[in-house]
Amino acid sequence: MARPFRFGVNMVALSSGDEWRKKCRRAEDLGYDVILVPDHLGAPAPFPAVVAAAEATERPRVGTFVLNAGFWNPALLAREVATVDALTGGRLELGLGTGYVKAEHDAAGLPWGAPGERVDHLRRTVEEVGRLLGAEEHQPQPVQKPRPPLLIGGNGDRMLRLTAEHADIAAFTGAKPVPGDTGKMLHLTPEELDERVAAHRRFAAGRSEPAELNLLIQMVEVTNDRRAAIRPVLEYIPHLTEDAALALPLLLVGTVRQIAEQLRAQRERFGFSYITVLEPYAEAFGPVIEELSGS
Repeated sequence: MARPFRFGVNMVALSSGDEWRKKCRRAEDLGYDVILVPDHLGAPAPFPAVVAAAEATERPRVGTFVLNAGFWNPALLAREVATVDALTGGRLELGLGTGYVKAEHDAAGLPWGAPGERVDHLRRTVEEVGRLLGAEEHQPQPVQKPRPPLLIGGNGDRMLRLTAEHADIAAFTGAKPVPGDTGKMLHLTPEELDERVAAHRRFAAGRSEPAELNLLIQMVEVTNDRRAAIRPVLEYIPHLTEDAALALPLLLVGTVRQIAEQLRAQRERFGFSYITVLEPYAEAFGPVIEELSGS
């Protein structure tokens, strides 16, 4: 049986506290289930931002999407997670990833390392944070036991194995790094995403309960002319035709009903029931949430 849809919005801009709280209340009104904050230099600091989001709203959960593990010491991160879970009344979802922008590590004076080293650090972080939060003597204690739900984002085999072992939510970016071009990503075709989801399921075959599957959407445009809407995007994906671009799972282009049907079809094909959109598309996606309500 398919999981019910959940919808998250990744909030990326902050100008004032009042404006932030207003945006979070608007997200709640639009029907979003989770208000999320990324972990990038130049974006809001994630933990204070999610505490403010929780205080401004009543229903949505809040979370990080995703923390850059290279920025965090596991013991200090466990303290932050437990504190925020307590302050938000057990509404926190913890998202973790390796990070993919070398320039941010350089600006912070932190080591970057090879891909394998970054995955190793993420594994140590996941395991140590889990151990600390599950220990009775750890203070403060999280509200959710043994820890808040864990989301891990990534597409490579080592990341998918880690996700299969530890994550409650498996997040797929629908993109892969461009070889030799740190920080840039290349969209996955439906067939490539099929293979990545299948790999995750193989690695997770021994789990008692499957993870919830998440997809990060990169574009939402409600329109009656799908082809006209996709043409400006083709300069960023010149290797794809219009038809191939319109078939990309992380681009939602069409009428509200067409987008809703695309998401239903993707849930059936890939298993994606938890859909995250970026803040600039929050309003456009609102009617799609309403269309899919209860499904």
